[in-house]
Amino acid sequence: MTTLKSLIVLAHPEKRSFNAQMASIAEQVLSRGEEDSARVLDLYGMGFDPVERGEHYANRKDLECFDAQAEQRHAADTDALPQDVRAHLEAVERADLLILQYPLWWYTPPAILKGWLDRVLVYGRAYTGQRRYDRGHFRGKRAMLSVTVGALEPTYRYNGRNGDIVHLLWPLNFTLYYVGFTVLEPFVAYGIEGGLKYSEQSEAVRRLRRCQADFERTLARLDQRPTIPFNGWDDWDEEGRLKPGVPGYSPFMRSDP
Repeated sequence: MTTLKSLIVLAHPEKRSFNAQMASIAEQVLSRGEEDSARVLDLYGMGFDPVERGEHYANRKDLECFDAQAEQRHAADTDALPQDVRAHLEAVERADLLILQYPLWWYTPPAILKGWLDRVLVYGRAYTGQRRYDRGHFRGKRAMLSVTVGALEPTYRYNGRNGDIVHLLWPLNFTLYYVGFTVLEPFVAYGIEGGLKYSEQSEAVRRLRRCQADFERTLARLDQRPTIPFNGWDDWDEEGRLKPGVPGYSPFMRSDP
């Protein structure tokens, strides 16, 4: 397989959206003039089915009861993954960098992106009981969230009315780490209100342009971007809890109650 340096997964239903523009910017900047070195997977545009179900599997392990994890493992072991899942998973495996580009809807990713994770991070291929966290399948590869939100940045600070953006994004960042990625600090575009018709000279348009310029600079300096710390296997005891004296890096996994 040829190496795909960067894969951008876009989860927005409008091709003219700000998210689509951000995905295009990422593709252009990260390709650096090298053909086929960066690629956008437009989940809505390709009609990706985000719902995991038995009908996706031609050779079921158990026809009586659908167990998603068991069927994924069986399909991985027998080289019988669904065609769309296989194509997407192989694209992730070829890439050195994965970017998830999406709007924050109801404080979580759009359902299509959550379903993409459900189906493409295949048990038995993308992870197993022993190949997780700092021993994960994608160890040595990097990943980053690029997220748009409607409100302005102060409302997403630690004391903001929309909640701390660091905490809101932790579950998806941790998902990427769970399968082995080194996770870069996310890029968050604030004040991106969908559906509004801005005049070319409006402050809103100037803010969007500044955001895009910041994104270009971020992409050009990814080697300098801080990574998010997570706990690894050596930090946990036999019960799967942090060992005494080991710091936690998030309110979701803390050393003290």
